[in-house]
Amino acid sequence: MDAVRRERSDAARNRAKILDAAAGLVARRGVDGLSMAEVAAAAGVGVGTLYRRFGDRSGLAYALIDEREREFQAAFVGGPPPLGPGAEPRERARAFLHALLERTVDQLDLLLMAETAAPLARFGGAYRAHHAHLAMLIAQAAPGADAGPLADALLAPLAAPLLAHRLREGLTADRVRSALDALLAGL
Repeated sequence: MDAVRRERSDAARNRAKILDAAAGLVARRGVDGLSMAEVAAAAGVGVGTLYRRFGDRSGLAYALIDEREREFQAAFVGGPPPLGPGAEPRERARAFLHALLERTVDQLDLLLMAETAAPLARFGGAYRAHHAHLAMLIAQAAPGADAGPLADALLAPLAAPLLAHRLREGLTADRVRSALDALLAGL
């Protein structure tokens, strides 16, 4: 425990202000509108603080993704039902897929950038956590089912490149949600 470095309270406040300012800029202008100088001005910190803390624009973008991912994982691992423990496995899986859809739509530009950065970028730590959680719920809801490939099939429509493409074609998040429900009901 002594080796764990604690963030100073002023640094934590600055980090929160920076991430809030960056999230606001991305929400208004998309990831292409993310400017280090504008984030610094909106957060009330120096540009040097941003560069020291995040390295560059992509580091800041990944920090935004990471922050939201940590909140999401905390919710499905230990939050209230139906997303968290305490609900039936099918109900939890449904809540998980709906929450993941919402999270993906909310950060679509950032996730699109992250998932297309390298050939297998989508299948990093967050995907492994999502897959493991969903496979566990599927195994509980449908004993004997091949939970791993079924989890992949349920997660596939939530890939940022595919979802961005479909949304641009006019598909709505409500239709994706309904389709996920139909797939889940088929287990």
